[in-house]
Amino acid sequence: MLARNAEPRRRQFTSFQRSAEEPLHKENFATVQSSAAVPGVTLYRLASVAGVGSALILLVNAAKRSSLIATTDLTQLLAPVAEILALGLVVGLFLAFGRRAGPLGTIAFVINFVALASLVGVEVVINLVFSKLPLTTIIDLRAGPLGLALVVSSVLFLLGTLAFVISLVVARGVPRIPLALYFIGAVPIALRAFVPEWALDLGLVTLAAAIAWLAGWLWIRASTIEEFRAESVTTSTAQN
Repeated sequence: MLARNAEPRRRQFTSFQRSAEEPLHKENFATVQSSAAVPGVTLYRLASVAGVGSALILLVNAAKRSSLIATTDLTQLLAPVAEILALGLVVGLFLAFGRRAGPLGTIAFVINFVALASLVGVEVVINLVFSKLPLTTIIDLRAGPLGLALVVSSVLFLLGTLAFVISLVVARGVPRIPLALYFIGAVPIALRAFVPEWALDLGLVTLAAAIAWLAGWLWIRASTIEEFRAESVTTSTAQN
């Protein structure tokens, strides 16, 4: 008799204990999500700032090549910084959206990151080395291993850009117009040895506009990216 009465009490105590713990678990889960979202927002906005800086330097490069501004030691030093800052934007876009594409997004990001890093070396050679050498010396250098390295870097940049743009389209969420402009602007830059000067200048301006667009859009969306991801996790957990 006593055993029968004790069993319902244990069930009531257990159910009461579970109901009391559930709100705490949900509250702790929400607290962890909100604390984790803060570094994410900061990271995305830092990537946006880096993108804006890259776009501005690309415009300076285009103005310099078009003789709209004078070529100085400062403008030559700034040229490779555009690719360095672009790396920050690429990392931000990958962490926010690109990794949703799975292995494709990761592979595309790695290729694009390596391509941009190699392009930094190309810009250093062109702006800080070739600018101080006579034309005959430049021709001799291009005929050797350096010329092959420059071609490989340019082709890798073109392929890496295309792969990264495709991965962001597959992942969804990123506006497609600036992504299309990003690739269009990268084409004459990658093929700079085969296109006229005006095409290269137009490519720099187009790429700068695309990067600035993506950077501004990422800044605006920074505070909602982690919230959307948290809602997706909560929904999938509730369905399971």
